[in-house]
Amino acid sequence: MKVSTAEPFQITYSLLQHEYLGYLFESFMVQLDQNGKLTLKHQNISSKNADEFSSGLDERDYRLIKLMDDMHQDVIIKKFSNKRMTPHQFFTKVYNKEKGDKLIQEAISNYIDGKMAEILTLMEDKMVFEMGSDGEPTWKQVHVAPGKASVLFHFMRNEDNTHYFPTIKYQGEKVDFAQKNGIIVCNSPAWLLVGDKIYSFEGDIDGKKLKPFLHKKFVLIPRKVEETYYEKFVSPLIASFNVHAKGFEIRNANHDPRAVISITELANSSSNLSLFEDPKNKETEEESGKMVLGLSFQYGKYTFPSDNKAVSYVKMEKTEDSYIFHKIKRNVSWEKEVISLLKETGLEFRINKLVMEKQTAFSWLNKYREELLKKNFQFKQNSKDGKRYFVGNTSINVEVNENKDWFDIHAIIKFGEFEIPFLKIRNYILRQKKEFTLPNGEIAVIPEEWFSQYSELFGFAEEDPKLGVKLKKHHLSLVQELKHGNLAKVTIDKKLARLREFDEIEDLPLPKGFDGSLRPYQKAGYNWMLFLNKFNFGGCLADDMGLGKTVQTLALLQKQKEAGVTSANLLIMPTSLLYNWEMEARKFTPELKIFNYTGTYREKNVAQFEGYDLVLTSYGTTRIDAEILSEYKFNYIILDESQAIKNPESNIAKAVRELKSNYKMILTGTPIENSTMDLWSQMDFVNPGLLGSQAFFKNEFLAPIEKKQDEEKVRRLYSTIKPFILRRKKSQVATELPEKVDNVKYCKMSLDQESEYEKVKSEYRNMILDSIDKKGMPKSQLLLLQGLTKLRQIANHPKLVDQTYDGNSGKLEDIVHMLNNALRKDHKILIFSQFVKHLAIIKEYLLQEGIEYAYLDGTTKERQGQVELFQNNEDVKVFLISLKAGGVGLNLTAADYVFILDPWWNPAVEAQAIDRAYRIGQKNKVFTYKFITKNSVEEKILNLQKNKLKLADDLITTEESFVKSLSKDDITSIFD
Repeated sequence: MKVSTAEPFQITYSLLQHEYLGYLFESFMVQLDQNGKLTLKHQNISSKNADEFSSGLDERDYRLIKLMDDMHQDVIIKKFSNKRMTPHQFFTKVYNKEKGDKLIQEAISNYIDGKMAEILTLMEDKMVFEMGSDGEPTWKQVHVAPGKASVLFHFMRNEDNTHYFPTIKYQGEKVDFAQKNGIIVCNSPAWLLVGDKIYSFEGDIDGKKLKPFLHKKFVLIPRKVEETYYEKFVSPLIASFNVHAKGFEIRNANHDPRAVISITELANSSSNLSLFEDPKNKETEEESGKMVLGLSFQYGKYTFPSDNKAVSYVKMEKTEDSYIFHKIKRNVSWEKEVISLLKETGLEFRINKLVMEKQTAFSWLNKYREELLKKNFQFKQNSKDGKRYFVGNTSINVEVNENKDWFDIHAIIKFGEFEIPFLKIRNYILRQKKEFTLPNGEIAVIPEEWFSQYSELFGFAEEDPKLGVKLKKHHLSLVQELKHGNLAKVTIDKKLARLREFDEIEDLPLPKGFDGSLRPYQKAGYNWMLFLNKFNFGGCLADDMGLGKTVQTLALLQKQKEAGVTSANLLIMPTSLLYNWEMEARKFTPELKIFNYTGTYREKNVAQFEGYDLVLTSYGTTRIDAEILSEYKFNYIILDESQAIKNPESNIAKAVRELKSNYKMILTGTPIENSTMDLWSQMDFVNPGLLGSQAFFKNEFLAPIEKKQDEEKVRRLYSTIKPFILRRKKSQVATELPEKVDNVKYCKMSLDQESEYEKVKSEYRNMILDSIDKKGMPKSQLLLLQGLTKLRQIANHPKLVDQTYDGNSGKLEDIVHMLNNALRKDHKILIFSQFVKHLAIIKEYLLQEGIEYAYLDGTTKERQGQVELFQNNEDVKVFLISLKAGGVGLNLTAADYVFILDPWWNPAVEAQAIDRAYRIGQKNKVFTYKFITKNSVEEKILNLQKNKLKLADDLITTEESFVKSLSKDDITSIFD
């Protein structure tokens, strides 16, 4: 019966009993008559229609209505069942007397109790009724009693048994709840309906303690179960409530409390190495890694767990003929202060025990034990097998002093009274062994922070039989971090310290024989290379493409000649760059005598290098002639496009490491392509040992950075390499360059193209996800790469996959449209694609239209001829270039438009392609267009790439490494 909002109405709450859920409340709106009295006209309301009656509701009403909605049986079924079920199906299954689910019953009961307790606390001064048996919501009005009732429990012990019963008082008057058919409407905490009043209780008593007395005067406890009953039931009752005892004694006591922290090993550790045994010579099992810290409070001679919620603590003492209950008043405020104090130190006890990693636990103990002892804390070790851990003062003091060619390291390490040899601790830390046995038999745990703070120092340090422990000077940044972090006492030359700040490096004049000038940033690079030379360091010049790495390097080599160096310098590069280097050297350093060591008929004799300043050769020649070239000691070995040695296991990487020189430099715009291991390979060439061994680097940097996205490891790695890698971006230094405008052109697939795409996507999606489920990610990567590549090709043009395809491509239409617009305005255009087949489609269009073009891919032999054709011939407006073949070594400043037809996994390779046109010498504004097919794998992969970790803005990926970084969720999103 609908209640009208045009006439007076009243919100009411009705208590009813559900067959399975017990007592619940429902909310009703009742129409009022002209005298303001309740009528029989009413309707049930919920949060969905409550706003209709907003004029008669307050904030508490809205909250009450929501709480009652939450107890509706449909909500209960949805919350506690993962299947669609009718109320009859659900309740008869869960509450079946024989096969019912007791755990779900208990969970539902706790849920209902929580809601009912909150409702009842909000009910004061509201209109509350018992519902009639006929469903009438306002059958009998009841009131929620303000304030709380008290309960006194009576125990009367005699020779045969103990009688137990409670009495209830409210405002000084006894409540006869048994005689008046009391009803417990909420158990936890108890709310009791007696007559027309609903009572709550001091101490939040559980309704189960009152329930037995609704229909009986007392409970009888037989003598044979007395002791167990007293221990498990009477003791906690005395702790929390008022108890009147006859036949046994309750003694109240006050004691000054004390906090006790117990230390227990969760599982038995393996056998521990003695500190004076070499860990390299003894195999051990994996160390146990967990400790349990327990918190308890000691009052007098009694100790109680910290999670006890009783008002007082109680210990039962059995005497010859009775019992004494020692009731100890808790100092609750003091206990809270203890818990708060421990929380400030990093320990948060949700219960009275806390499981911690062993190293973390002992690091905490070492840090706070003395402070807590002063505050009257007590520490106890628990061990079944008698094993004891060292708990005391632990310290490490490190000194680093600069020597002529290295740093000397001296460390004093103490565990209590024992001073430990530095080399012993170093071996443990390097092997990730965390504990050892002290001479007194106690087990010492190496502090967790030592592994993070000193692992690099211990890893990079070298043992010298005569000099002790030393560190190569190129680990300057590590030494400075130790100093700045107050982790070591350091002495270091001020000039050497300047290496980290390039603007403080000494400004030196250009060599007289250098025929040219250097821009300010190029001069800074020249000064930096000379600084490295002075301290015998190698370096990596990693400036953006087109910023003049060549000219800076030539200035360095001319300076070496004028300094009296007579040994030749070896410059190794891709074959395509030989001509460019030779021309640049003759232009800027005409005094340098150049020898080109390439060609099928080259004389394989290093004696011919004598008298020359610069030997030019290729990576291919070096790989073949490594043994011959290693017979000569060069002054400098310089690698251009040094990412060629990014794989330390490759033949070329091994070949260049066989060569001998006084100094080394590498030049590259992309020091990282696949992974951080690329960086290790190149930096280990110029400064051997800078990043440790390959295995050390994998554990210390590669795994944390690439698998865990550990930003702190990224920072530490960058700090280590910073002095030896100089990278400037065009946006920072080449301010004289004209503006570059980057555009993304989103293309819509044609209907035929979209049909092909969806067909292949569905096919590969099912295959890939099924393979991941059955074989796992690593064994599914090849299939994934195949699927992604095929989809990327279709996103360009289905003809890349199927030559018989006779439909069109949305992307090709957009490319042709923009190409024609640019040609009409007399622009010159570079067109890059990673797919040669895609270039072939564009080439076919150009031939049909009679548009002249230059062309370059991996099979082109006359590269320079094609470059000069485009640069110098006004009729040739288009240059088609394979991204891999044309990404380096080309100067194409005649172009002012760059088309990237398909996005490359590696954004730096795209940047290199654009740099063919956007480099020193460019006079015109450069427009770049990246063509992306909407709703395709191209668009989704670009979005995923943005979320992947980058290393100092240079973590660059290829197909394989990008695929390895994808999760199953990533893959699902790509193929959705």
